Amino acid sequence: MGSLDEGHLCVEIENGFEKEPETIAIEDSVKVLLQGLGEDVNREGLMKTPLRVAKALREGTKGYKQKVKDIVEGALFPELGLHDGVGHAGGVGGLVIVRDLDLFSYCETCLLPFQLKCHVGYVPSGQRVVGLSKLSRVADVFAKRLQDPQRLADEICSALHHGIKPAGVAVILECLHIRFPNVESVLLDSKHQGWVKVLVSSGSGVFGNENADAWVDFLGLLKFRGVTVEKILTRDSIRQSWCPSHSSSMAQISSELVTANPDMVAAVASILRSLGEDPLRKELAETPVHFVRWLMKFKNAKSEMKLNGFTCGITVLLKSNGEVGLRSNKHMHSELNLSFWSQCEHHLLPFYGMVHIGYLCPKGFNHVGRSLLQSIIHFYGFKLQVQERLTRQIAETFSSILGGDIMVVVEANHTCMISRGIKMFGSNTATIAVLGQFATDPAARAMFLQSIPDGTASQIS
Repeated sequence: MGSLDEGHLCVEIENGFEKEPETIAIEDSVKVLLQGLGEDVNREGLMKTPLRVAKALREGTKGYKQKVKDIVEGALFPELGLHDGVGHAGGVGGLVIVRDLDLFSYCETCLLPFQLKCHVGYVPSGQRVVGLSKLSRVADVFAKRLQDPQRLADEICSALHHGIKPAGVAVILECLHIRFPNVESVLLDSKHQGWVKVLVSSGSGVFGNENADAWVDFLGLLKFRGVTVEKILTRDSIRQSWCPSHSSSMAQISSELVTANPDMVAAVASILRSLGEDPLRKELAETPVHFVRWLMKFKNAKSEMKLNGFTCGITVLLKSNGEVGLRSNKHMHSELNLSFWSQCEHHLLPFYGMVHIGYLCPKGFNHVGRSLLQSIIHFYGFKLQVQERLTRQIAETFSSILGGDIMVVVEANHTCMISRGIKMFGSNTATIAVLGQFATDPAARAMFLQSIPDGTASQIS
């Protein structure tokens, strides 16, 4: 049978070894989804997508097959703990904290991955402390399952309490869920917020009461991480505030999707079964519909771009000035931090970031409206894409409008970099397309690049 290790699995398949049945079942379901999007599953960019998606999902849900007991046993070490109310192991109060554990999980409501930062604290007792790396591993076991934030925090807290038997455990999670917009909503609302961020907590033992003194110490060590009591959601509000799929306005859309795309909905249910989940579980009952609704944003529609009456006369005006250097009568204009969202065609996972556009135009020319540039970016973003192609398409389209002197920089964060076992949190990919004068003038390229502010790709979050 094939190994789940990414490189090893590819080698075994290439040499004719049999794939695991669960992997084959997910691949078949992904092909149904791609066909439902109007895509050709045999085109070059998509031929290996079903396998990539299967491997990512199985990697991202491997926590179902892991046990906390196997991780904690053998990692407990003798050390003075809490005795008669006086702690020693972690200093005064005995508190031990591990902060800023970067993890990811899959939202059980919509099957999209979400990113989280985990802070764990515990007060040792019985002269036992646990190896600090085990706190991260225990948290990851439960993150690698279909989750919602509050249950994830509770499961981490409970597992650690039973595994190391401390005086108490505290867990705080900072969770970030993508709120992927429709093209129409983005064009109407330039300030569309692309993310939902929530903070949840869970405590046991001396942390069992949210007003306990132990919480004061714990939160005091997190305050410079931006974590405050006021931001932590209550258990009653978390479910309504978390996944955008919970919106009541989606009920009619969901019903229409089931009717229009029964094969796609059934394919997602099959994926859930292949991951070891029960699609009939209450929390998962609507998940197939929610995921199909998300995916249909990228349907391969034969639509035409409308440039709001932007005429070719502008192109003629720009070209009539000749291909001259920046020291002549051409000026550089730039539009920075234009947001985009897209879906990676290799893994069916979101990627997002910023687009920066520079162009040369004659003196007296009024620069292009930001809304037009944003609409072109979204036209190409709302498709199954790869970043390199997206960058080229944006540059070529602007070049046809503005006369050729175009430079486009796309900075993007890719979900696949954290959700396929690679765990490259904070990594960022930049691609550049240059046309016309920018292709031959290093000074022009340098001038534009220097105008891009630092850290722009992360601003969308």
